[in-house]
Amino acid sequence: MYWHQLTVDEVLAQLNVDAKQGLDAKEVQNRQQEYGKNEIVFSKTPAWVRFLEQFKDPMVIILLLTASVTGTLTLFGSPMLPDTIVIVSVVILNAVLGFVQEGKAQGALEALRNMMVSECMVIRNGNIERIPSSNLVPGDIVVLESGDKIPADIRFIELSNAHVDESSLTGESVPVEKTLGVINTDHAVSGDQYNMGFSGTYLTSGTAHGVVVESGGRTAFGRIANMVQTADSGTTPLQRKMTQFIHTLIKAIVVVGLFNFLYGIYIGYEMSYSFLGAVSLVVAAIPEMLPALITAILAVSGTMMASRKALIRHLSAAETLGAVSVICSDKTGTLTQNRMTVTHAYAARESFNVSGVGYDTAGEFSIDGRVVSPKATPALYRMLEIGFHCNNSHINAQGGIVGDPTEAALKVSAYKAGIAKEDAHRLLEIPFDSATKFMAVLVRLNGERYIFVKGAPEVVLGMCKYAYDAQGKNAPLDKEMVLTQAGSFAAEALRTLGFAFKRVGSDCSNLTHEDIEGLTFVGLQGMIDPPKPAAIKAVEQCKRAGIRTIMVTGDHPDTAKAVAQKLGIEAQRSITGSQLDTIDSDTLERLVEEVCVFARVAPQHKRDIAQALQKNGHIVAMTGDGVNDAPALKQADIGISMGITGTEVARESSDMVLADDNFSTIVDAVEEGRHVWTNLQKAILYTLPTNAAQALLIMGAIVLAAFIPLFGVRFVLEPVQILWINLLDSVLLTLPLMMEQKEKRLLDNPPRKADTPIIDRLFIERVVIMGFAISLPGFFIYYHFGSPAVVNGELVDTLLITQAQTAAFWAILLAHFGYVISARSIHDSVFSFSFFSNKWLLGGIMLSVLIRLIPTFIPQANELFRSAPFPIEWWPLILLCFFPSFIAIEVDKLIRKKTTTPKH
Repeated sequence: MYWHQLTVDEVLAQLNVDAKQGLDAKEVQNRQQEYGKNEIVFSKTPAWVRFLEQFKDPMVIILLLTASVTGTLTLFGSPMLPDTIVIVSVVILNAVLGFVQEGKAQGALEALRNMMVSECMVIRNGNIERIPSSNLVPGDIVVLESGDKIPADIRFIELSNAHVDESSLTGESVPVEKTLGVINTDHAVSGDQYNMGFSGTYLTSGTAHGVVVESGGRTAFGRIANMVQTADSGTTPLQRKMTQFIHTLIKAIVVVGLFNFLYGIYIGYEMSYSFLGAVSLVVAAIPEMLPALITAILAVSGTMMASRKALIRHLSAAETLGAVSVICSDKTGTLTQNRMTVTHAYAARESFNVSGVGYDTAGEFSIDGRVVSPKATPALYRMLEIGFHCNNSHINAQGGIVGDPTEAALKVSAYKAGIAKEDAHRLLEIPFDSATKFMAVLVRLNGERYIFVKGAPEVVLGMCKYAYDAQGKNAPLDKEMVLTQAGSFAAEALRTLGFAFKRVGSDCSNLTHEDIEGLTFVGLQGMIDPPKPAAIKAVEQCKRAGIRTIMVTGDHPDTAKAVAQKLGIEAQRSITGSQLDTIDSDTLERLVEEVCVFARVAPQHKRDIAQALQKNGHIVAMTGDGVNDAPALKQADIGISMGITGTEVARESSDMVLADDNFSTIVDAVEEGRHVWTNLQKAILYTLPTNAAQALLIMGAIVLAAFIPLFGVRFVLEPVQILWINLLDSVLLTLPLMMEQKEKRLLDNPPRKADTPIIDRLFIERVVIMGFAISLPGFFIYYHFGSPAVVNGELVDTLLITQAQTAAFWAILLAHFGYVISARSIHDSVFSFSFFSNKWLLGGIMLSVLIRLIPTFIPQANELFRSAPFPIEWWPLILLCFFPSFIAIEVDKLIRKKTTTPKH
């Protein structure tokens, strides 16, 4: 049995406590020893452990091994100090970034703990005391007043018009009326346990006494904290791809490096020379700046997303968004306005549509598209007057409300009719009560006195004798017609209220329940939290982009289905949280592929839905704003929280925060995410072939040295020159590629598969083709200008061979220029877009040329880079090195376009 299934007396008996006396000091002490503090406790990974974990990445390990080798060689006189410094710096930078990002994960649990109330009122030893909430134990009697936050999970034992805001826990936007009766349901979710109060929610009206039934980690919030701590979305698609890619790359580099070393020894080179060649090859082949490049691309993309109201908290989320195949969205505040709005009205046997959304007072009343004036329709106008004056809510200057959202919606509909407060004065009130289900006021209006009543339609009809007709006169009341109309509103998931009035004498000064009879029924108003127009469009965009939208809400099934239909989400079938409790994981994995509306769900259900979708191979984005959403946000591949209405717990658990709480912003972010993937592809498809070309320069030198003595004297490029090329290319040529304009129709294709590898046929062919197209001009220039420096295997002109290396240095640069200009698009020819559209790249090329003049012509830099100025007449041949790579990539694209269909 659960606490909500027990009567008040049974709960008190089971907890062995008297409702009037509470616990005594000795019993409190005993229970504190048994149950511990009313606190959320969680384990925290030490900072130094989290920092060391950043060095487990395979790429980091290979970089550290390379740095240790180059550092050792530096101690023995090899000029590899710059290599060592750069590699170590890159490793430390990435470790720090990872450490900072992972540190944020602890924030969600801290935020949950901060939601615990610091103090509360309890009954102990027959007296009301204020105590620290951490000292609460099961059996304590808690005293609550309007505005108080509930300090632990309690079973209500005494109520007076108590309503509780549970939106942070259940997602329901309207305060829930609490009762004392038994809830005879085994698997009732939190939102259906009307006799319970949950830690962290708060009383919006009335007073209550409750007995603590669960405290600390056993409360609803405590269980959420545990789910947050254990939730694991696993690695991101990018992390999985990069791990696979790096493992393959490392194996290839090690094998090639080892072959180079053994081959050098085999053909007779000294071991030191062969080892130096192997290390140089590894340094040349390893894209040591790739981690920093990826970080930079993700950071820039995060900035672009921020400009579109999507704030990225974890950098990898920027790329993961591009692979999202399912978006599980909360209803309230994300897909809807989170503002109750009157959308339909019924008066004098006419149905009216009401335009406008939220608390914006602009709107019109219409019948079948024909706008009508409420003032010209007496019954409609009188109904709106009743809704305005029989009302305790207020709308402030900022557009926010004070009071109940339902009453605020009635006030807004009255404002749309031009009704103002100045012409009326409320004299007396009978407050709304859950037992009577109505509210009544005595009002002086335009010199006359009226009793205005609003409430449940069937209750109000029971008080009425007449109906108000189109001429503003009493007429016979057809209750069946009214109830049929109320049922029609309910079928559309509208929250429906009835309105009635009675004119009384000008001297009337009393208002009792006996006076509420013989009323004139005026009409009905139906309201709902309406969908955001932008969300309707965004759901349609998702369909076009091959992304399913699933509504996962704590609200009622009928309301969820009605809103889903308006949004364009498949709503023929819905599943509730209580139904989810009865099915196994295999069934759930099947259902999540068939059902798009899940209602009355609890926190664990949202997490289970995300897990089931992930097991089916989907990349899942989960939105949420409440505490209840935190476990699912952590579990999903992309957790998306609300920046305006979201709780701190939700924001800390998420990967992305919507600054405008708008579902359409998610679609914008998905488009940016797909652009991120394209940018990453461009960066990798440019970086790796250029690294392969430099590795070929080393390998080729080892192989050719047996036949051409020039290559046995010196490599085509020195390791420090290779490092210089890698660094400048990464900053000045690769980074500007991410500034390319987004390709068109990114949202017109389905998301890429999560297991799409980085190393595919295109990658391998590009590496091979462009590796040779870039390296061959370097070999040619070095051989052409450097051959006279070696006679009979002996170096006779040190300056000339240094000049030849410098010329090859420039030849490789020109070959890179030829490649990068076309690498702006993976599939399209450079002639299909403007050469001047990427000014960042043009600036990078010019700056790259200017910076490379430093090691060429400045004497102090010549010694460091082992370079030297060369004759001006060499330049024409060097400049021609631009074309082999340019022609190779353009021909490759042309052939692919004729033989395959490119995938954008």
